[in-house]
Formats: sequence, C-alpha cells, structure tokens
Amino acid sequence: MERQPSLGKAYDTVAAAIRFVRAQARRQPSLDEVAAHVGLSGPHLQRVFSEWAGISPKRFLQFLTKEHARALLRQSRDVLATSLESGLSGPGRLHDLMVACEAMTPGEVGALGEGLTLAFGFAPTPLGDVICGLTPRGVCLLQFVATGETAAAEAALRAEWPKAACVRDDAAVAGVVRAMFDPLAGDRPIALLLRGTNFQLKVWEALLRIPAGCAVSYGDLAGRVGAPRAPRAVGTALAHNRIAVLVPCHRVIRESGEIGQYRWGSERKAALLACEAAARQGT
Repeated sequence: MERQPSLGKAYDTVAAAIRFVRAQARRQPSLDEVAAHVGLSGPHLQRVFSEWAGISPKRFLQFLTKEHARALLRQSRDVLATSLESGLSGPGRLHDLMVACEAMTPGEVGALGEGLTLAFGFAPTPLGDVICGLTPRGVCLLQFVATGETAAAEAALRAEWPKAACVRDDAAVAGVVRAMFDPLAGDRPIALLLRGTNFQLKVWEALLRIPAGCAVSYGDLAGRVGAPRAPRAVGTALAHNRIAVLVPCHRVIRESGEIGQYRWGSERKAALLACEAAARQGT
C-alpha cells in the first residue's frame, strides 16, 4: 500500500513532477506518465497533488507553461498599472497588511550584530524546511534548507552576524512560519529587517508591492526602481535576497515566459507561482 506523505515531504514529489513536466513540455505528458516518473500510481499522485496544492495535477501543471507565464505578465501589467494610478500599492493589500519592512542603517550593518540577540531555528513548510532568523525588529533571514544542510545553514547565519548572541528557538520560528503560510494564523503584520545596499533595498521594497498571483519581468522591475537599463543589476539584487517568500523575488520571471533562476531552486519558484496563480483564480 502506498503511503501518503506529509505536506512538506509531498513537495519532493511535486518538485520531481515539475522537473519532468518542464523537460517534456512539448509532449504534454499524461498523469500516468508523470506518476510513473516519480514512482507513484496515477491515483496516488492525484491525491498528493490535490492535498498539497488544493487543485488537480492537470490544473496545477497548466500554471507552469510558458503560455500561462506570458499571459500572467500581460495581465499583471494591466492590474498593477490600474491600481498604482488609483493610488493603491497593488490590486490586493495583502502585503500592506501582512508585511512591514525596515532597513538596517550602515552603522548597524557595520556593527555585525553587536549587542543584538538573534533567535533562530528550523521549521517545516509545504515547500520544504526553512531556517529563520528573528530579531526584536523582525525577520532577518528566511531560507529553504535541503536535507543534511542544517549545520551549514546555522554556520552561515552565525558568520553573517558574528557579534550577535544567537539563540536557537524553534518554537518562535514555528509561529512565524505558520503566519507566513497561513495569513489567518495571525492578525499582526510580519516585520522584516532588511540588510543590503541602497539599490538592493529599492528592489526588495518594490517586490513587496507585487501581490500574490501577479508577476513582473526583470525589465519591468528595473523600470519600477528607476533603472530601466539595468535588468541584470536587478537580477543580482534578487539573488542577494535573504528572506524567501515574504520578499517575493519568485514573482519576477523572464519576458519569454521562462521561470528564470531562483536561489532556492527553479522548481520551488515554479511551485510558488503556480500555487499563487491558482489561489488568485479561486481554482
């Protein structure tokens, strides 16, 4: 009898399916072909997908096509333009209500965390395990961690904040992660503490104005931060983002409809976009 994986473990199956479908996109493989590739029966894969994504594999995989990505770019431009012209930050106010950000000063960055108590820990999510760093002013780190890489992730955090008092607190991290993936779990904004150059901060703050279910191209985002000729610099800023999902760099894709790079894996980026698109369309 096939065992039903947890939502976190189900992501491994979803990621393998995404890789297969993207590689075989021209053939549009059937459910049974995808299921066989990931070592499941068709009905079992159907159950895993439906529990994990809330929609069928067929519908979910439709959101991964280039055609959908290009349509999403066109639609997002219209929606964002209209809402910005009306004085709103976006067509949905989720990020206005749920995410508040503050930047570190150059002096604070130079102090390397001296005098700061930084709580950190690990938690499961529907997209895999994460390491999260918490300061009194907000989340300073949120990154996906592969199996077997927890020690390296902790060492990297301590190296980035060498003078801070780092204390492990998985319970505190679990609360933040619950609020992150289920906005109904809390009614207070999730505070972020951003650390970067002035240009990086501009890019990350612009990302916070892109609602779930929308996407922009690298060129569009470059225009939004006043650097229309610097899409590569924008891409570099995205690569330096330390706070996954909450600073939604996954919502930036190529003009061609290609997903593009993502520091936590292109399959995870595709899954995030597909889940958000499905939720926005109410499917």
